[in-house]
Amino acid sequence: MKVIDLTHTISPGMPVFPGTEPPMFEPANTLEKHGFIEKKLTMYSHTGTHIDAPSHVMEKGFTLDSFPTDRFIGQGWVLDAWSLGCKTIERKHLLPLENQVGEIDFLLLYTGWSRYWGRESYFQGFPVLSLDAASWLADNFNLKGVGADTISIDHEESKIFEVHKLLLKKQIFVLENLTNLEFLIGVNFMFLGLPLKTANADGAPIRAVAIIS
Repeated sequence: MKVIDLTHTISPGMPVFPGTEPPMFEPANTLEKHGFIEKKLTMYSHTGTHIDAPSHVMEKGFTLDSFPTDRFIGQGWVLDAWSLGCKTIERKHLLPLENQVGEIDFLLLYTGWSRYWGRESYFQGFPVLSLDAASWLADNFNLKGVGADTISIDHEESKIFEVHKLLLKKQIFVLENLTNLEFLIGVNFMFLGLPLKTANADGAPIRAVAIIS
């Protein structure tokens, strides 16, 4: 068995969605004074590698804590969008994978953008699904989630997050800021993206991993 970590490390000063704040780590207890070390962590619910719930973009959408644990685990497959050399992933790019997508739970998009993590270029020009491609996935497959190695699954300038809404309306989770997807191209694997179990969660950081047996 081989396990590949698909998660960026959460740390102060890390890249975050424009307009939000990076995490803050504050010393709370020390060995010298209290006999143990503990930190106070302050961060947004969509920090780092994370999962979006339907309630993230819909007023009456379900929260993460309302789903059973098995909804965050399943067979995964990576689409090599980097090799397509385009900024928009269209339905025509997905059609050759129709049989493959029908047998998986999580479709993950390798755009190559994780190589820009920590740079300003990470937030600009990343490939996204077209509305037609997202609609095709949402209407024809019983996917648990669609993820990408980008800051958002919608275009960087989107204000209404149409791709998010298309997928989340069908209870298909959106996963963002994944990494190391290049190691999974052409590989069958089990995907795990377990979120923190917090009440009324519109989203949560996850420890995303791929298990290759």
